[in-house]
Amino acid sequence: MAQSTKAPSYFMYFPDNYRWSAEMLAVLSTAPYGGADIAEADRAVRMLRAHVGDDEKWFEVWRECGDRLYKRARAEEERGHNLTAAATYLRTCAHYQHAEHFRHPKDEPALTVFRQSLDCFRRFAELTDRPKIELVDLPFDGGAFPAIYVHAENTNAKRNPAVVRFPGFDTQKELQYLRGITDITRRGMSVLIVDGPGSGEALRFRGLHLRHEYEIAGSAAIDYLETRDDVDTNRVGIVALSLGGYFAPRCAAYDKRYKACVAWGAIWDYYATWEKRIKALKEASLPVPADHLLWVTGTSTYEEALAKLEGFRLDGVAQKVECPFLLTHGTEDQQVPMADAQKLFDAIGSKDKTFRVFDAEEGGAQHCQRDYLTLVSTTIADWLAEKL
Repeated sequence: MAQSTKAPSYFMYFPDNYRWSAEMLAVLSTAPYGGADIAEADRAVRMLRAHVGDDEKWFEVWRECGDRLYKRARAEEERGHNLTAAATYLRTCAHYQHAEHFRHPKDEPALTVFRQSLDCFRRFAELTDRPKIELVDLPFDGGAFPAIYVHAENTNAKRNPAVVRFPGFDTQKELQYLRGITDITRRGMSVLIVDGPGSGEALRFRGLHLRHEYEIAGSAAIDYLETRDDVDTNRVGIVALSLGGYFAPRCAAYDKRYKACVAWGAIWDYYATWEKRIKALKEASLPVPADHLLWVTGTSTYEEALAKLEGFRLDGVAQKVECPFLLTHGTEDQQVPMADAQKLFDAIGSKDKTFRVFDAEEGGAQHCQRDYLTLVSTTIADWLAEKL
């Protein structure tokens, strides 16, 4: 059941603006993983309180705060303080990507900030002491998907299990790194975080738009893992959040090399979801401006975009999933109703399947548990460790 933003059961920086408040939860929840410092985030918010809903101001403020952090990171690197520089570069990357998040169209200022974010993540990966990180490409028939390979920790095995991780509708691999990746690597599993069609670097700089045959990216990921001598390809799982609730089951259904599947938030019929949203744009709880749909699908009208979403249905696909399956969903998810989650879970063909529901009393009741990230992340990591 949707929770009214007038009386929320979770913290909202901007009580009258669902989208901005949801983004702030996305910012703050990454603090345990090095993605945010509350003082730095609050500095930005204080500059925005008088401009709620002004996405241009949002862009300017987060970019300026990112520039401040970038200067600090550069100075620390020049002093030889590599670990301090690495941590600061990581937060700078997040600042820049949160700045760009709401900006539509994706003009040159937006793309410039995003390029800066990628450079900051690269510097973080080069300077940090742990975990070991590689920036890699996953070839497929039509190009290559950019990805981040994060090495397993706390293991002496020559070959370790691996988890493929995909973003959702409006995020990207660098921000996914900040959503519990080290909870997985510390349990002895490597993680491959991929910008698939319609996300991150793949969309912005390689022209790879969203497509319903997402298994093209899922299979490219395992194809790549099979080239590595440090991965046990008989123990590969997949995790994807938000729209990833469509991506992960789709990939597991069509590529049986996946031995475990996690839908971090449910999707059942994405066409129907957006059909309802478009009819009620002013009232709909959207994570980004509605024009984001046009951009990721490479269309100019909502009618064209809906046509692109025709294939984004899991009935007939979910039944083909055979590997162990975990679905997580919040009781107060304002973007996807619990009824859709139940339909997905009921349809999944696996004999080993678990439906983990998070409510307001426990925490994690919001979309993809953005209100209690460490709870859901460790839940998923422990489940993967048991299955893989």
